[in-house]
Amino acid sequence: MSVFIEVVLPIVLIFFIGYVLQKWRKLDVRSVSAVTIYVFIPALVFQSFYETELGQEFWTIVLFGFLLLFALILLNKILKWIMKWDEEEESGMILSSAFMNAGNYGAPVVLFAFGQEAFVIAVVFLALQALIMNFFGVYYASRSSSGIRFALIAVMKMPATYAIIAAFIAQSLNIEITGSTAETIEFMADVALPLMMVGLGMQLANISFKEFETGKVVTGTTVRLVVSPLIAWALVSFMPLSSTVATTLIVLAAMPTAATTTMYALEFKAKPELVSSVTLVSTILSVVSISVLLIILG
Repeated sequence: MSVFIEVVLPIVLIFFIGYVLQKWRKLDVRSVSAVTIYVFIPALVFQSFYETELGQEFWTIVLFGFLLLFALILLNKILKWIMKWDEEEESGMILSSAFMNAGNYGAPVVLFAFGQEAFVIAVVFLALQALIMNFFGVYYASRSSSGIRFALIAVMKMPATYAIIAAFIAQSLNIEITGSTAETIEFMADVALPLMMVGLGMQLANISFKEFETGKVVTGTTVRLVVSPLIAWALVSFMPLSSTVATTLIVLAAMPTAATTTMYALEFKAKPELVSSVTLVSTILSVVSISVLLIILG
């Protein structure tokens, strides 16, 4: 119970503030998301990559991210064959179950549960996950029309991509960022997390669905909240990672469906009602599943 009160409840309350605000004021969520994505997240990503000496462990995290994604996509393809889903249903299920909310939800959970050291790892992973989601998520949402070309353009439009590149350049050239410049970056980075959390609550308030496909929603939610962390646990067991990094990656893999996938599904008509349903249900149930996982992980 203490895990729920100390870690999960404060995060849920911030989500709830965003939810109530959006229901009350009907704000433009796209504008809030744009400010977060184009201003504050790049500052957070740059700061984390610039200040952290990741070395070989960074590439292991990258490998983990791709292996987890491919395992979940393969699982969905097996389910497609068993359940006889069409391509649109498969795309909707992949969007629902293969992409976790590592940013708005995962990063604050890691910070509250494990502290600053683990939070830096979470930021590194959320940047990687954003790249993965913007390529593979867009690809699976739009593969019947735009496909790979549109996915590549989506990645190149991401400010976080250039924040990572800039941080690596600054590190490799030993460029020291001090004084007011460092303070400005830190100030903007500090804003990113609470704004992401409020933004998620606002996004959830805008989710609506007319059709509720119970079987697929149960399947997608189970894969996202239960199967994904089990796959993550299996992967980190065979990787040269510290206990802090391994635990952080398992928790991030257990996050509910990323709210961004709902926008992709709506834009490209990839079963938006299904994706919205899994996003909402997995987010609600994650309050329990993440609390249980944190207790198991100690």
